[in-house]
Amino acid sequence: MIIAVDGPAASGKGTIARALARHYGLPHLDTGLIYRAVGASVLREEGDPASEGDALAGCSFDDFLLEDPWLKSEEVGKAASIVSAHPLVRKALLLRQKKFAAQPGGAVLDGRDIGTVIAPEAEVKLYVKATPMIRAQRRQLEQRKGGVFESLDKVLADIRARDERDTKRAEAPLRPADDAVTLDTSFLSIEAAVQKAVGIVEAAKAKATAESE
Repeated sequence: MIIAVDGPAASGKGTIARALARHYGLPHLDTGLIYRAVGASVLREEGDPASEGDALAGCSFDDFLLEDPWLKSEEVGKAASIVSAHPLVRKALLLRQKKFAAQPGGAVLDGRDIGTVIAPEAEVKLYVKATPMIRAQRRQLEQRKGGVFESLDKVLADIRARDERDTKRAEAPLRPADDAVTLDTSFLSIEAAVQKAVGIVEAAKAKATAESE
């Protein structure tokens, strides 16, 4: 069973994907980390994330970089959003993600183009969203826990700018798959959001079972 979880930054998709992976005993891949690793590689080499050549060179990162806490920083997040818009970068990382999704037993992947590009064959597709202000408040809280103190206006502006880049890019833009189920987490607790997500998966499984009988 492949579960695809898509959505914008700070929508809760990562938390939900990890919870679903634990619940169903499936491996999990945060595909955003892959692009963050590319962005981090470019920054470390003092390259330009907007340069497709520099970004493509960053795709050769070592897997250990995925464990680096720096990848969660806002600086790297911005670079990741920029490098992810390059068609050659997305092409270079596509096979890596598809192989993860296709492993025996299935997997849970979260990102921005899982249901539309990486695993359009996924049995379950969720599109997790929340209002920009709610997402900005969540991101600000997350930043403060990490010792970063930006104004809510600044965080909200960054969220909106990232949404603009992600939805308007020519290659694999952020959008819900045609057959995805939308889950709005704006006013849900983590527990309630996860419970709803499990319900969506169970409904998809029941439908598949009924259709096969």
